[in-house]
Amino acid sequence: MTQFPKLPLALSLPALALASCAAAESGDSAQTTPAGDADFTVTEMGEFERPWAIEFAPGTGLLFVSEKAGTMKFIDTASGRMGTVTGVPEVEYAGQGGFGDIAFLESESSDKLGSRTIYLSWAEAGEGDTAGAVVGRGTLTCEVADACAIEGLDVIWRQAPKATGRGHYSHRITFSPDGEYLFVASGDRQKLDPAQDTENTLGTIVRLNLDGTPAAGNPMADAGGVTAEIWSYGHRNILGIDWDAQGRLWEIEHGPAGGDELNLVREGANYGWPTRSYGKHYSGEPITDHSEDDGFVKPAAHWTPVIAPGDMIIYSGDMFGPWKGDALIAGLAAQALVRVTLDGEDASEAARYKFDNRIRSVEQGPDGSIWIAEDGPGGRVLKLSM
Repeated sequence: MTQFPKLPLALSLPALALASCAAAESGDSAQTTPAGDADFTVTEMGEFERPWAIEFAPGTGLLFVSEKAGTMKFIDTASGRMGTVTGVPEVEYAGQGGFGDIAFLESESSDKLGSRTIYLSWAEAGEGDTAGAVVGRGTLTCEVADACAIEGLDVIWRQAPKATGRGHYSHRITFSPDGEYLFVASGDRQKLDPAQDTENTLGTIVRLNLDGTPAAGNPMADAGGVTAEIWSYGHRNILGIDWDAQGRLWEIEHGPAGGDELNLVREGANYGWPTRSYGKHYSGEPITDHSEDDGFVKPAAHWTPVIAPGDMIIYSGDMFGPWKGDALIAGLAAQALVRVTLDGEDASEAARYKFDNRIRSVEQGPDGSIWIAEDGPGGRVLKLSM
C-alpha cells in the first residue's frame, strides 16, 4: 500500500476539509456551514470496475467489493492482496441495475474468516422486459488467500412487482442492532405512484426475518401478502441506510430535480413521495412542498442543488473522534464525502470533503478508518485515516 499520488491538490493539503459548495436545506432555510480543520491521509487501496458496495467481513480486515456488472472481489487490507469471489449471481446489468449490496451478520464476527453467512442484493430480470431487486443469502467460504466462494445462494426476497425500466432499485441492506431483523430499501423503480400504494413494495423499506419472511409486528402485518413486509413507505430512491447509537434507523434518498432527503425512519410512516417533495419533476413540473399539516413525515434535512447520495454510514469509531455520531454520505453529483451532524430528530450539513470523482460507497473500517469507493469504470477504493 502506498500513499495515493494522483489526488487533486486539495487532498494533498494537511487541512483537507473544504467549505460546502451547495446549500443543505432544513425546513425553509438553507444552511451552509464551513468545514472544520480535518487532517487525514488518503491512500489508494485498489481499482475496480464500477464498484457499487464495499463491506468488511466482521472481525477481519477483508473488504468485499461488488462490481456493478456482476463480479465480486476483495482486498486483504493488511497485505494489500486482492482476491476474487466465485458463486455470485447472474445480474440484470442495465441502467442503474446490476450487482448491489453486501451484508454480513455481526453475530458471526470472527478473526478467522472460514465460512459465514453472506447477504447480497442485485437486479434480477423478469418476464416481458421487466426487472426487480432481490436479496439472496448464502455461505461465504475462503480457503485460500486470494479466492473465496459463495455456496448455496438462494433468493429470499423479491421486490414486488417487477417493473419495466432500469432505475431506482435502491436495494441497500442493513440488520437491526440486535441482529434479529433484515431491513431492505426498495426503490420506487421510477414509477412514482406505487410509493403511496401499500399493496406493493415499491418505494418502501421492508422489515424481514433473517430468512426473508415478513417480520411479526410489522405495522401492516395483518394485511398479509407483501403489505406485511412494509416498515415505511412513500420513499423514492434510497441509497444509504444505517443506525445511530440510540438504535434509530436513518436513510438518505435521491429527490427528483432537487430535494434529496435525509430521513429518520419511523415504523409505519409515510414520507410523501410523489405527493410531496422539495424538488420538482425533471420536466420542470412542480411538486407540492411539504407543509406542517400535510400528514407526511418531513425530512430531517434536504438538499437543493442535489448531492445525489450513493451511500451513507453513521460513524461510530474513534479515529475521527469529533465525527462520532455524524452521518457520512457518499456524494455522486457532489463528488464529495458529505458530513452531517445529527441532533435529536434534526440534521444539518457540517462539512463537505471534495474529491475529483463521484463517490459511490462509504464504509467504516475495523480500526475506525473511513473507506470510500469511486463510481464508474476504474473506480478506486480509498482509505481515509488520521
